[in-house]
Amino acid sequence: VQLQASGGGLVQTGGSLRLSCAASGFSLHYYAVGWFRQAPGKEREGVSLISSSGDSTFYADSVKGRFTISRDNAKNTIDLQMNSLRPEDTAVYTCAATLSFIGDSRGLTPSLYTRWGQGTQVTVSS
Repeated sequence: VQLQASGGGLVQTGGSLRLSCAASGFSLHYYAVGWFRQAPGKEREGVSLISSSGDSTFYADSVKGRFTISRDNAKNTIDLQMNSLRPEDTAVYTCAATLSFIGDSRGLTPSLYTRWGQGTQVTVSS
């Protein structure tokens, strides 16, 4: 029973990456999913979340307009499309699942999340 984030890598400023969060051993169908990131020496930051149905999403101000979260319940995956990447987006990105969806910044409170995946490194060069 686990989540696994993938798709990270090294990209130049202005480039794009698509992260994917895959679940194994359980269905994400009833879970809201959030993406979090943590840069060296900084606190973990909630980036985006999506409701279980996919009808509702939320983005942190730092990524709004550049990142898009989506889900495919048939494939049991959640994707995070990241465009116009900046050096300050460099971090380890992790996905997490919760049964408690809140459609605003409170929804990215880490304590709401019961299942956490392993992270994937995103590095944006200047």
